[in-house]
Amino acid sequence: MIQPHHITGLVLAGGRGARMGGADKGLQNFRGTPLALHTLLRLQMQEGDLMGDQMINANRNLAAYEAFGVPVWPDSLSDYAGPLAGFMTGLERCETPYLLTVPCDTPLFPLDLSVRLAQAFEQPDTEIAMAAALEEDGQLRPQPVFCLMKVELLESLVAFTQRGGRKIDRWTAEHRTVVVPFDRPVDDARAFFNANTLAELHALEGS
Repeated sequence: MIQPHHITGLVLAGGRGARMGGADKGLQNFRGTPLALHTLLRLQMQEGDLMGDQMINANRNLAAYEAFGVPVWPDSLSDYAGPLAGFMTGLERCETPYLLTVPCDTPLFPLDLSVRLAQAFEQPDTEIAMAAALEEDGQLRPQPVFCLMKVELLESLVAFTQRGGRKIDRWTAEHRTVVVPFDRPVDDARAFFNANTLAELHALEGS
């Protein structure tokens, strides 16, 4: 069982923002608050008492992110290597037994995310818990950027990236990964909607 304050939350804000015209996605406002700060606050509001520290993975405008009051770490891999580079940075810096990764562009992620992912670790061989959302077609679709993982997986991830690996699901497939469905009737259908464009962000903001 995961104990209180055993999880560090990592906000992934290190992308290029290509589909937002190159804008730094984590600094775009959602309901009057920068997305990355909104995500941090939502991590701090998580149910249970499992969350410990938080940190941000960002690759530009570092001073702006540092103003949010938590450590900010750029990728240890070069050239915007994607979310898996953020995972590796988080695992390198994490001082708790578990790391929870969440992207900055999904502002309505569940407030019981950490508790429900943590339940997967009641199975002693679990190494990673990954959220899955119910899509409009009625199918559950994994959300690989929403992962709770053991920090001892750092060595495995370093080896994977050194082999040229960049896909999250290919790395998690190498481990005992439990997919956790968020498909209860009370679950918000928008919980895992990620805003890739400014238009999508504004539409989500007004919903």
